[in-house]
Amino acid sequence: MDLRGLLLDYAGVLDEPGMDAVARTVRGAGVRTAVVSNADRLADPALPDAFDAVVLSGVVGYAKPDAEIYRLAARRLGLEPGECVFVDDLRRNVDGAVAAGMVGIHHSDIESTVMELQALFDIELGL
Repeated sequence: MDLRGLLLDYAGVLDEPGMDAVARTVRGAGVRTAVVSNADRLADPALPDAFDAVVLSGVVGYAKPDAEIYRLAARRLGLEPGECVFVDDLRRNVDGAVAAGMVGIHHSDIESTVMELQALFDIELGL
């Protein structure tokens, strides 16, 4: 199955300088994007406009690493879990996404995450 969706954690991934630009570039290449966070709300009110979907555990009633939060995010993007990549800085959350059928990336730094995203989506993300 082709990868057509990118789900990103907020705190620990999207709050790292440069990751928002990576997300915009991926979205500009035609990949559907979502924020998936265990927060009740996002600190940046403009952030939802930069994504196709925002799934917050405090709103939907499921929290990472429960597989249902990842399935819900995929549905909101109009995709199957197997068409999605999930990026988080916590291994247990990545494991939850993988258990739901997604490709998981354990984020430790922007350089390695960008390298993995470039390989998975076959797009140039340049830093």
